[in-house]
Amino acid sequence: RDTYCAPVIRSSAAERTRKKRDLRTTIMSEGILPGIAKPVGGLLTPTTVAPGVAVSVANVAAAANSSGTVAAVPSSGQNPNGSSTVAQAASQAEPDMKGWLLKWTNYLKGYQKRWFVLSKGVLSYYRNQAEMSHTCRGTISLHGALIHTVDSCTFVISNGGTQTFHIKAANEVERQSWVTALELAKAKAIRAMESDEEEEDNTANTIPSEELNLVVRELTVRLENLKTCYDLITKHGTALQRALSELESGDDLANKTKIVSERATLFRISSNAMINACSDYLQTAQTQGHKWSKMLQHERDQKLHLEEMVEQLARQHSHLEQAAANRHRPNVTASASDDEDNEFYDAQEEGGSVASQEESSFILNIPVSTHHNHRRSSIDATGSSSEGEEGNSETQQVLVVAETLDNMDVTDRISVHSSQALTPTLAASQSKVVRKRRTRVADKPNYPLNLWSIIKNCIGKDLSKIPMPVNFNEPLSMLQRLTEDFEYSEILDKAAQAKDTCEQLAYVTAFTVSSYSTTSNRTGKPFNPLLGETYECDRTDDLGWRCINEQVSHHPPMAAQYCEGRGWRCWQEFTMTSKFRGKYIQIVPLGYAHVEFPATGNRYTWRKVTTTVHNIIVGKLWVDNHGDMEIFGERNAKGVKCHLKYLPYSYFTRDTQRRVKGVVMDSANQVKWVINGTWDSKIEIAPVTSTSGSTENPVYKTGNYKTAWTRTLPPPDSDKYYNFTLLACQLNEPEPNVAPTDSRLRPDQRLMEEGKWNESNQEKLRLEEGQRARRRQREAEAEKAAAEGRPYPPYEPIWFSKEKEQGTDNLVHVFKGTYWDAKSKQDWSKSPSIF
Repeated sequence: RDTYCAPVIRSSAAERTRKKRDLRTTIMSEGILPGIAKPVGGLLTPTTVAPGVAVSVANVAAAANSSGTVAAVPSSGQNPNGSSTVAQAASQAEPDMKGWLLKWTNYLKGYQKRWFVLSKGVLSYYRNQAEMSHTCRGTISLHGALIHTVDSCTFVISNGGTQTFHIKAANEVERQSWVTALELAKAKAIRAMESDEEEEDNTANTIPSEELNLVVRELTVRLENLKTCYDLITKHGTALQRALSELESGDDLANKTKIVSERATLFRISSNAMINACSDYLQTAQTQGHKWSKMLQHERDQKLHLEEMVEQLARQHSHLEQAAANRHRPNVTASASDDEDNEFYDAQEEGGSVASQEESSFILNIPVSTHHNHRRSSIDATGSSSEGEEGNSETQQVLVVAETLDNMDVTDRISVHSSQALTPTLAASQSKVVRKRRTRVADKPNYPLNLWSIIKNCIGKDLSKIPMPVNFNEPLSMLQRLTEDFEYSEILDKAAQAKDTCEQLAYVTAFTVSSYSTTSNRTGKPFNPLLGETYECDRTDDLGWRCINEQVSHHPPMAAQYCEGRGWRCWQEFTMTSKFRGKYIQIVPLGYAHVEFPATGNRYTWRKVTTTVHNIIVGKLWVDNHGDMEIFGERNAKGVKCHLKYLPYSYFTRDTQRRVKGVVMDSANQVKWVINGTWDSKIEIAPVTSTSGSTENPVYKTGNYKTAWTRTLPPPDSDKYYNFTLLACQLNEPEPNVAPTDSRLRPDQRLMEEGKWNESNQEKLRLEEGQRARRRQREAEAEKAAAEGRPYPPYEPIWFSKEKEQGTDNLVHVFKGTYWDAKSKQDWSKSPSIF
């Protein structure tokens, strides 16, 4: 930047009018603009600039010095009192305190020696003193931070949850010195921030009134000069064209040539004046750009502040509505009452009901032009069924109205409680002695963890490719978590008995919703299965079904599952894409699930919706499931479908949170059954009794609702053991005669369940490194085979095989049917050694 600052040229309206008149008179009389040298040899040489058109910083500074009206302004790098400035800068650069301290890093490394520097209200640390010039390992602002001592040598600094430093000094004296210095720096930081906020508020308030008017007035003057130059260019350009036309006549060429030369000179002068005026306007606009940016930022800050206030009011309003509603619900537990003062609002408490007349009536937009086979266009797409409906351009809006709710038909209800579901059936208990199973697992250890220090480098990455400590996990693998889908398998037993296809699909829909019930309070991450890992769950003696899972692919991670029960069989390929966005984790399933009823030949297919885990960094973790789900009938049920909508959580909706609503349609696209409920509580279904309204906007009246599924809440003390349900507690229970690749035999998972987290972390690293070594070996063998010109067979699963799906070109994993026979013979020769 220039050493001298150019003064802003301001003039009154009368002066601007006089300058414009003088400018036009001068050009018309003399043919030359003021401030522009006369052409020499036909060339235009600009020297100075016309008043009001462009200003040179150097000329303005020189004129100011000669007149004595403007003093020289030193640049940012100069100061009249040079020595005092250097001393002041040196004192500011000197840190308040610095030295070696021990900082807690993680459970594997414990406390590590770090170089700490306290300066300007910020505590920073480095691995050594040499890193101070280029690499800072972490900082924490003391403004608003909490500083408290733990013991004679240890103290903790936390700024509200996002950052926490556990620091240990060499002795008590050193600890007290640091704590005192930190408290003083905190007080200074608070005072400095308060003064800065007051200064910013004062500056922001003066910008709209004074600065804005000055900038607009100055730009208006420049714009008027542009208009004047435009008029002159137009006039002289027309005169030059006329002179050139007269030159073609051939009479008195010398005189006409002189006229053309004069007109050309005037046109060049006008053009140059226009260039200078444009440059002046651009320079003024750029000079004032910072002021405009500051004004805009102030308005944005005000807007964000208002949005935060509105959101806070909405939270309070939601709390009041929920409290008013829960006054009439004696069975509802106020699980969120303890967190009402938390800045981050947690999801509503469980057990919400949809039995009221108002909530039983709803409006639903149904896609009209959804093609049956289009759903399988790409299994590796980035969106799931939860995202796929957004692109449909044509939808039909339907209104569902509950006709009466006075005489609820309770005879056909199937309230599936987990305690009832795990009770042996009479026929099974007569033929086989039911094994007594455990009812809980060991309590979860209370290990503190600095979340941000671990996941700050994971933003934007696929979670399946990030080595995470077991602190984030629950002692179950993803294969076992998939098996939890059949916790309420009695719904499928009921569906197998249904005579009507649409009613059967209504029960299947309730079953698909029930698989999300455990996600409302289960925020632990399951273990990623190793390639070739399996999990079996044989509950034919009490629950009437058995299931086998296998991890069939590592990149991308994919699990294949097959389950058979009383009159039904279910299978799925589960793969997903997951991204960490900083504040939340989003999990988008990509595979399809199927259920088939052999007695009728009906088959139904669906894809799961998106699951989002919120408040990853700060606040209480909570889960939301949202999106659209399409369940299609196949084979004998072809043409029948269900459109189901999981409403996303919103502070501003009057609807029930976690609500699910949908309709079942026959092959003629007529709505036959209505689905209504919440994915964490219960699902009710009702038949359509009559239809009215127009074809574009029909109105469906329903009969009495009956409960297709009701969730039983986990035990009151389940928060001590990962919020597991009874079935979840039994999934990892040791069992004899299982395959050597079974998840129950995974050592890191077993150690975590036993509370030995440090040993579990070490085993987890060992297993993951072993898997990477096996992958590198396969890659090396493939490269060697390619170099020798021979084919190299890809990895093949043990209990599933890849086959082409009927009706499509997709390759899917199909159960071979050999696992249970191999178990009866205890022939595990095909099973690899992965643990």
